[in-house]
Formats: sequence, C-alpha cells, structure tokens
Amino acid sequence: MAHPVPARRPGGRSARVRADVLAAVNALLTEDGYDALSIEAVADRSGVHRTTVYRRWGSVPMLLVDLLDLGAEDDWRAPDTGSLEGDLIAVNREVRDALSADPSPTLAVIAASFRSPEAAQALRRFWADRYERCAVAVQRAVDRGEVPAGTDPDRLLIAATGPLYHHRVLLGRALTRDEADAYARAALAGAAGA
Repeated sequence: MAHPVPARRPGGRSARVRADVLAAVNALLTEDGYDALSIEAVADRSGVHRTTVYRRWGSVPMLLVDLLDLGAEDDWRAPDTGSLEGDLIAVNREVRDALSADPSPTLAVIAASFRSPEAAQALRRFWADRYERCAVAVQRAVDRGEVPAGTDPDRLLIAATGPLYHHRVLLGRALTRDEADAYARAALAGAAGA
C-alpha cells in the first residue's frame, strides 16, 4: 500500500502544525515507544485536529518518516576543533550524550525505525546525510596531513561511533565520556596508520 508523502510547506501555519505534530511524535515515542504511537495520540498531544494529521501524514510510519527526515533539514555541522582527534571526540560526545539521555529520544527513534520499511529507509537517509556532513572534517584532516589522502570518511566515522551504538543499543550499557573519547582516538589511530 502506497503512503502519501508528507507535504513540505515553508513557514506559516503549516510549519507550526508540522512542528507541533513532530514534537508530539518525538515525545510520545520517547515516553511510551512505537506501540503506543497512534494518529489519535499525536493529535491529542499536539493539539492538531485528527483529520489534519490523517490527511497530511496518513499513517504512523509516515509520521516517523517525517520526524527522521526533519534531521536533514537542521543546521547541524561536523565540529571544527582544529584537529581530527578533537572533531571525532566532539562527535562521540554528542552521540554518547544523545544515547545516554534517560529517556533517550535517539534510542526510541532508532528502535521505532525498524518497525516499518518506510521508517527504516528514512533512518538510512538520515545516517547518509550525517556521514556526508562529517566528510568535511576528514577532508580538513587530509589537508592538514593528519590522515592519508583517500581516507574513507564513512569508515572512519563508523569506527569512531560504532562502539557507542553497540554498547548502548545492543548491550544496554551507556559508556562514560572517557570511554567515548578513547573510541574516537582509536579510530583516528587506525586511520592514521598507527
């Protein structure tokens, strides 16, 4: 069954409705998980009429898709600390903090994204966007001579952040900031050929 693609309209009432609805989706998902998410609950929480939510999003999976797609519209940029080590540590600290929040919207969205093919695809788009934004940090490091030309930005970022997701999502263990920093340094050492 085809799902409608959420309409994207700049500014005005439409932008407020979208912001209110997606804030409600994020809050409900974080508080109660995917199974408790419904058009009715989102409408009640957001103050947006149920028929508006149905007409614009059509289903719970499409609400989640729009929430994930919102990440591509933000102004997040890879840190620029002056060194790749500092940039990777800064990224790892952001990831660690997002995964360690209690409750964690990040964990809730990741878990929910596997509940529908549309949301899983939206999550892949989100990560592709983040990797693309981080590639500039690796290019700066290549230009400074910190890592060899041809260093794969995605592979480096996965090596740095992957252990954080593994520990938190798969093992249920939040890492300390020092542990997150150590994984960033280890990924850099591997990329630099140390």
